[in-house]
Amino acid sequence: MNEITIPALVPAASTGNLTNLIAERAWFEPNRTMLSRPLGDGWQKVSAKELEEEVRATAKGLIAAGIQIGDRVAIMARTRYEWTILDFAIWFAGGCVVPIYETSSAEQVDWILSDSGAVGLIVETPTHRELVNTVLPSHTKHIWTMTEDVLSVLAAAGAHIGDDEIDRRRNALLPDTLATLIYTSGTTGKPKGVQLTHGNFLSECGNVVEGASNLFLKPGGSTLLFLPVAHVFGRMVQIGAIRAGLHLAHCSDPVGRLQPDLASFKPTFVLAVPRIFEKVYNGAEAKADAAGKGKIFRKAAHVAIAYSEAMDKRGFNPLLTLKHALFDKLVFSKIRAALGGNVEAAISGGAPLGSRLGHFYRGAGVTIYEGYGLTETTAGATLNMTGAIKVGSVGKPIPGTSVKIADDGEVLIRGPIVMRGYWQNDAANAEVFTEDRWFKSGDLGKIDEDGFLSIVGRKKELIVTAGGKNVAPAVLEDRLRAHSLVSQCVVVGDNQPFIAALVTIDQEALKGWIAANKKDGATIATLTQDPDLIAVIQTAVDEANKAVSKAESIRKFTILPTDFTIAGGQLTAKLSIKRHVVAQEFAKEISELFAK
Repeated sequence: MNEITIPALVPAASTGNLTNLIAERAWFEPNRTMLSRPLGDGWQKVSAKELEEEVRATAKGLIAAGIQIGDRVAIMARTRYEWTILDFAIWFAGGCVVPIYETSSAEQVDWILSDSGAVGLIVETPTHRELVNTVLPSHTKHIWTMTEDVLSVLAAAGAHIGDDEIDRRRNALLPDTLATLIYTSGTTGKPKGVQLTHGNFLSECGNVVEGASNLFLKPGGSTLLFLPVAHVFGRMVQIGAIRAGLHLAHCSDPVGRLQPDLASFKPTFVLAVPRIFEKVYNGAEAKADAAGKGKIFRKAAHVAIAYSEAMDKRGFNPLLTLKHALFDKLVFSKIRAALGGNVEAAISGGAPLGSRLGHFYRGAGVTIYEGYGLTETTAGATLNMTGAIKVGSVGKPIPGTSVKIADDGEVLIRGPIVMRGYWQNDAANAEVFTEDRWFKSGDLGKIDEDGFLSIVGRKKELIVTAGGKNVAPAVLEDRLRAHSLVSQCVVVGDNQPFIAALVTIDQEALKGWIAANKKDGATIATLTQDPDLIAVIQTAVDEANKAVSKAESIRKFTILPTDFTIAGGQLTAKLSIKRHVVAQEFAKEISELFAK
């Protein structure tokens, strides 16, 4: 099978916009709990009516500051309650939201603000404000800080603005109106602004919510959002929760607060990148090892996988069922407890989950529905759903979407979830759209006889970490090669928890360095572990990292004892690196970089 289309459950919107999700919920179900905000060690519930009132009051403050219909306003912050309020408030004011990762460098902030023409910026902390003040363009006239009670500040500033002005602006927004510009890394450096409309999100969230109604529309359903809202996946979770009337809370510190927040909020399902599920699994295994119960844990994992595989075959032997019941008490219940205790299912996206983890979690009582998509497809383009799940695949197209495989194996996507195009970048648009408006994903895939898509490789060189972060290797590699001692480098980290690099040394420059550092007789083979040489390369890495966010930065590197050459087969005739050759030849070194 080379092409599949799933009929829409929610037709492409011809009227309305994202503000209706808030306004209509407040009108029809004013007392429904929509959000919870952190309060001490607990949570304070926010009803639909209270949510709309706070969003309107915040929007009035933006209007009072001079924000006009169509203006771009940037938000630079971690995932938190204020992010959601401000996101919708900017839409209520008629504006367009430009997310910026809170870990972004000054250089990245400068580019996004300048390219988008953002007239306002909301940062999370005074530290962020100090960073952006060094690069703030003249057209970015307003800057607010979340931790300085931004919602109250804006509400007070806009107290004189009437609701009629809010309604005038809301009604001016159409499905084709630009809702957000999300900047995503390209393979050649400067991030491109992905234009997503109100209609894109209405189609995405509407069809995902209806298609996965057992998750989103479950009575008493709730989810804890800990993905970055600056990422399209986190944004879809936020908007999808509002669309479904799902009880939503935020965790702003996944490293330090995720476990206690899961324990106190107790969501019924979660949406996460594979790295989260890997950490839960690895953490459980490490605890078991520390307690001398590692063998028991690994036996339990084997049983969970076998049990999940038996579910596909619709047949369980009595012994397997007995073992599963035993390990459910000993092990699987603790896995569920680590996710809050009430989680029955999850959605995973951003990077491949893998069959092993997929089967393990389903066997342990938490079914993970894996999906696939890009910023350019408003997050999910395909998704495993109840009644249509195949562990190891990324599912079928979400309703209303078409997927086909090009002659060269590239995954092509078409439907109302596909972006309008890149912001002010006709050349990039020409590269990614076919004449009949199929979007070229850059990924290689195959569709099986049942219509399930599997991703088998990446046509483009963009790296996607296990956390779902897109990283353009050229940005780092170009800067690293600028150091006199560096000959070549290859950034690695696809499906890994962080970014690393292989570095080769310029033989001529090394001669001078050996003499200057009195290391007579040394060779590159003997210097790969030399602390002095490593320290020098570390300074080059630190300099390269200044161009990117922390999540994109090189955390580890190894110096290779040989250089890449045309004769050796690692370089093309025009001296471009053959990444697949390097990956094969230095698989051992790459593996060691990511070893525990």
